[in-house]
Amino acid sequence: MNNQVERGNTMNGDLKIFSGTANRPLAEAIAKHAGVELGEVDIMKFSNENIKVAYKETVRGKDVYIIQPSCAPVNEGLMELLIMIDAAKQASAARITAVTPYYPYVRSDKKDEPRISISAKLVANLLKTAGADRVMAMNLHSPQIQGFFDQPCDHLLAGKVLCDAAEAMGTENGVVVAPDAGSAKHAGHYAKRLGLPLAILDKRRSDDSEKPSMENIIGEVKGKKAFIFDDEVASGGSLIEAAEVLVKNGASDIIAFCVHGVLSGNSKERIVNSAIQKLVITDTVYVPEEKKHDKLQIVSIAELFANAIMFTNSGRSISGLYSRF
Repeated sequence: MNNQVERGNTMNGDLKIFSGTANRPLAEAIAKHAGVELGEVDIMKFSNENIKVAYKETVRGKDVYIIQPSCAPVNEGLMELLIMIDAAKQASAARITAVTPYYPYVRSDKKDEPRISISAKLVANLLKTAGADRVMAMNLHSPQIQGFFDQPCDHLLAGKVLCDAAEAMGTENGVVVAPDAGSAKHAGHYAKRLGLPLAILDKRRSDDSEKPSMENIIGEVKGKKAFIFDDEVASGGSLIEAAEVLVKNGASDIIAFCVHGVLSGNSKERIVNSAIQKLVITDTVYVPEEKKHDKLQIVSIAELFANAIMFTNSGRSISGLYSRF
């Protein structure tokens, strides 16, 4: 993606990018692509677990972007983001944008059982109350989450980045696989972009108390290179189960693509010992060295966010960046 933005052509004050502690390498990469230095901010955590934020340079009248995705420990990172937003507001920033490539509590987007919180909406309210004028996120679990926000929400998509990675591996004799019927429409976009057929795994359960099982495949996978696309990988259980079904049905290769690599618990060991030959994720979530392995490939979405930030700062439309592919 070419950088077409002229430096200094701003409408909303001088551009300032700051990073929380959740994923500083991503913030550094975004700032580098944007052609600016990361702003200086002290983030202190006291023995009583309180957090203090102090900006070490003026943000008065500036267009401030705070990069803080939802990485472990999630609750601490969310509180840190809220305090960073409030500190920028108290310091008279002209506009504050919360850049959350992996949005906190993104999967808690509906009330699907009695007496629970719709936590994704709660987080949207907290960001507004803290003082965020705008939010940038990537591949929300459900696009309807955008409706939770009273302020503008830019929903960026990692489709092109993941498809570029797939094409680099070679897509000959390939098939795109949706891990369940609910993700079929989303997987269909990948299939169209890659020019490949689509297969759907049929996930069923006899009742709500049982773990769902994958019994049937709609489409042909025998002898084909299977590309599984999903929005998030946590424990890896669903991906591993899907890979096992595909192998049993004759797929020759299994390559999984997920936007958000949460990689919780013993996911490393499970994936290493699974039928998955390669797992491609983006850098929305910070992956420490101890979670990395030979099957894992990380591709960066930093340039996409840098362009979104620069376009927004200069008052230009970013509709072209919304394109899935």
